[in-house]
Amino acid sequence: MAGKRARSATNLTVGSISVSSAAVDLAISNLNLNLNPKLNPLKIVVIGAGKMAKLLINHLSSKGFKRVVVVNRTEDRVSDLKKSLKSEIEILYRPFSEIYSVVDEADVIFTCTSSEKPMFLRENLEGFAEKREKEGDCAEKKEKLMFVDISVPRNVGQCVAGVEGVRVFDVDDVREMVETNVEARERKAIEAMEIIEEEAMKFGAWRNSLFFVPTIKKLMEFAESIRVSELERCYGKMRSGVSHRERKAMEELSKGVVKKLLHEPLKHLRCNNGDENSLKMALRNVGVLEQMFGFKREDFFEGGGGEEATESC
Repeated sequence: MAGKRARSATNLTVGSISVSSAAVDLAISNLNLNLNPKLNPLKIVVIGAGKMAKLLINHLSSKGFKRVVVVNRTEDRVSDLKKSLKSEIEILYRPFSEIYSVVDEADVIFTCTSSEKPMFLRENLEGFAEKREKEGDCAEKKEKLMFVDISVPRNVGQCVAGVEGVRVFDVDDVREMVETNVEARERKAIEAMEIIEEEAMKFGAWRNSLFFVPTIKKLMEFAESIRVSELERCYGKMRSGVSHRERKAMEELSKGVVKKLLHEPLKHLRCNNGDENSLKMALRNVGVLEQMFGFKREDFFEGGGGEEATESC
């Protein structure tokens, strides 16, 4: 309960703090989401089929993407990737030999390979914008191609950032987003701790109140037994008998009297907060009350649990 309240009140879990999830969030935050996904679905490409690719695809699936093209040297690796994923996202394999034709069709390309050299340089993408314009008039074709390169070393050369019609985000951009989210979570964590401490106080008060329940119950039973006994004696003295209506009125009257008489004593037996002084006061009052009415705490627990109950407070 405390955890649920802390998460919902502070949005503690909002904001990606892993490179793969932050890469997906970074791409989404920079996409033109005014496009109708049914009429004009975004074409997502992941280059590589390793651990990072698996994490990327999982996050893409969680964001609602239904299809992704995976470019890799071998199809077997992509088949293994499909089997290891729990999501229902569709994965289409394309070999590395088709990498540049895949680029022409893509909207967003995530690169996560172990290549020591950049796979994309300025010369690979020169004239890309003009070619894309000629392929169609729809808004999708006019969107800039986005690279999100989370490889170290880089798969996309720095020179690509200057190519018309192309946007490039690298691992430094992703890490900056992660750092921002981590700082935000740290602030939210402080707020969450305050909520948890408040809930812990409430729980402590509830737990402490369990110690007083037997005495409260015993006092109410004692008062009820007197009420019923005296009421029956009253009925017996009324020789002409008591009508159902009169009996009901007398029942309500007697219950009301008992309720009002017990209101103040019961209020002083309840420990409704975790304050130490309040708890001590309530413990003192319960001891006085038990002594006054002759209640024995060991009678309230099977096997005599009075001392343990006292210690738990």
